[in-house]
Amino acid sequence: MILKKLNILNYRNIAEAELVFSPKINCFIGQNGEGKTNVLDAIYFLSLTKSLTSSIDSANIRHGEELMMVQGLYDLNCVEEEISIGMKLHQKKHIKRNKKEYKRIAEHIGLLPLIIASPNDATLISGGSEERRKLMDIVISQYDPEYMAALMAYNKALLQRNSMLKAEEEPDNEILSVFEEIMAENGEFIYKKRAEFIDEFIPVFQQFYNKISKGNETVGLTYASHCQRGPLIEIIQKDRAKDRIMGYSLHGIHKDELVMTLEGFPIKREGSQGQNKTYMISLKLAQFDFLKRTGSRTTPLLLLDDIFDKLDATRVEQIVSIVADDSFGQIFITDTNRENLDKILAKCKGDYKIFNVEKGNIEE
Repeated sequence: MILKKLNILNYRNIAEAELVFSPKINCFIGQNGEGKTNVLDAIYFLSLTKSLTSSIDSANIRHGEELMMVQGLYDLNCVEEEISIGMKLHQKKHIKRNKKEYKRIAEHIGLLPLIIASPNDATLISGGSEERRKLMDIVISQYDPEYMAALMAYNKALLQRNSMLKAEEEPDNEILSVFEEIMAENGEFIYKKRAEFIDEFIPVFQQFYNKISKGNETVGLTYASHCQRGPLIEIIQKDRAKDRIMGYSLHGIHKDELVMTLEGFPIKREGSQGQNKTYMISLKLAQFDFLKRTGSRTTPLLLLDDIFDKLDATRVEQIVSIVADDSFGQIFITDTNRENLDKILAKCKGDYKIFNVEKGNIEE
């Protein structure tokens, strides 16, 4: 898949831009806060219909403006596709494929597979378990529509159960049972998909880490879920009284965890900044590899946002050799340091473009 052209209107700090891209490597140079990341975020928005950094769609509209629009022209397996997302203040967003609006957003997810590595990924290690579950969900949802449907059904039932648990009046046990059955049925399906994904994902992730670190460290990744204890319906219902006291559901796949280790110990506690960054980048490269093999039969876009900070020269060199390989398709890279990008471009045999970004203005 190739993103041939990107049009932006009032997206974050970018007032207007019309960008024509290289089919291989596209670099964005500029100081922090100038808008480099916003270009990548606009591309991410077109693939996943939401911003990487904000859950509130209206927050993406440029300050002082009433509307925003992002439009991409893609070559998807030799078929031209135009995707546009627009919205006005206080109104819902409109997502169109070839000028025809989707009835449901879920129909779009997976059409334009994408993986992004950014400084925000630090929360994969330092943040709560929700961040690590997203790592699984964002990949599986892009190649398995049934997974997204199950996740939405589970989360809806979870919210309804939690609402009853925290209510002042005593909940109706029969209605609770209905929500619990929905959670259990969809939860076990989600668990199965996550377990299959992680089993295949781990060795690829470890290979990338070994290459970047030159085998200097050993890392691990383990999936933990309440589903591993037995039938989920029994696990959820067993502690219903305790859930009622707490006011929320203590058990289910919304509590799943990925245990991340370095030399057998939690990386959150043991890892240096460079090791943590290597771990995160390896996770993202493994996500890309997995999605490329199992997704919509097209090579995903790879977005690398300021990934070289905190890494020594050896690790930077190893990452450069990986992403410059022909196995990767179209890549979008941001950096404040032109030297890092020059190293990648020197190894790249194909076409490339460089864009300067300053105060939301983008020039080739």
